[in-house]
Amino acid sequence: MKKLAFLLLLIAVTALAGCGNSGASGEGEAPENIKLVAAHNQTSPENPYQDGLVKFKEVAEEESDGAIEVEVHAGTIGTEESELVEKLQTGGADVVLVSPGFMTQTGIKEVDLFAMPYLFDSYEHWENVVDGEVGEKVADIINEKSNNDFKIVGYWTAGVRHYYGKKPLQSMDDLKGMTIRTQTSGVVANYWKETGAVPTSVAWGELYQALQQDVVDSSENAYPYFVQQNHHTTDNGKYVTETAHDYTTRLLLVNGRKFDSYSDEQKEIIMKAAEESVKAEREALYVQEEEYKEKAVEDGAEINEIDRQPFIELAKPLQDEAAKEMGVEDLLQQIRDAK
Repeated sequence: MKKLAFLLLLIAVTALAGCGNSGASGEGEAPENIKLVAAHNQTSPENPYQDGLVKFKEVAEEESDGAIEVEVHAGTIGTEESELVEKLQTGGADVVLVSPGFMTQTGIKEVDLFAMPYLFDSYEHWENVVDGEVGEKVADIINEKSNNDFKIVGYWTAGVRHYYGKKPLQSMDDLKGMTIRTQTSGVVANYWKETGAVPTSVAWGELYQALQQDVVDSSENAYPYFVQQNHHTTDNGKYVTETAHDYTTRLLLVNGRKFDSYSDEQKEIIMKAAEESVKAEREALYVQEEEYKEKAVEDGAEINEIDRQPFIELAKPLQDEAAKEMGVEDLLQQIRDAK
């Protein structure tokens, strides 16, 4: 009798446990509804990053009939890339945008390939590279070396970067001794040091004040970014010299392990949303470059061109050296051949 009672009790407990799990997905099964937090570090709602993530949201929600919800954050959960990447790793964000320069801080040095000054000479060249075999190889390297923490689902751009500072550049000699807000380590920093400038670290959100208060002499960025932040209206930002030293690459990332937990249909929708976001972001950026260049002039900024050849020649041996150190000489050659 006691044995029968025990068996009945065991059956009841098992049944209750099954009922308690009825609303949860079983092992290997993806939840029917998911919410994705998508974030970038720019605070302006007119930024191309915002256009890209809004398109990601629209496509993901439409293609899934609302089963995939996307919450877009424009600088509201982090204005520094380090914050966004940390949230991606800990689950506080699901889709983030970062620069190659930051990714090298995670120990994946090969990605610094895309940060090399004067690596690209046009948007067509850049698109052929990131959308082709080189882009695929770099994505594989990042995914493998991060143990699937980071999975690239798209390549965005942050425009063509130019110098802007307290005086125009007529030649490279004008940079000697000037502090410039840029990366302070890696291939980018090495390049600016070779020009004679002094790379200086300033948080993006503090740069307007740093230029205004003479903390730094200059900076470098693309028109939509520094004009939206009014850097060109400061004494140390009003002179723009079109050095065009970087056709920038930005990495749209998801957490690979979390992505792998989704159903095949969810993965397909997310990848389609990412693809459409790439198109939307690039299109917005290309248009805004001209618009914000015009705005800079209207606001009193002075823009000049410069002979870029000495800058390009300076970059080549640094590219060779960096590529050898990273072990990506073959990828560098592929990029050069794609011009």
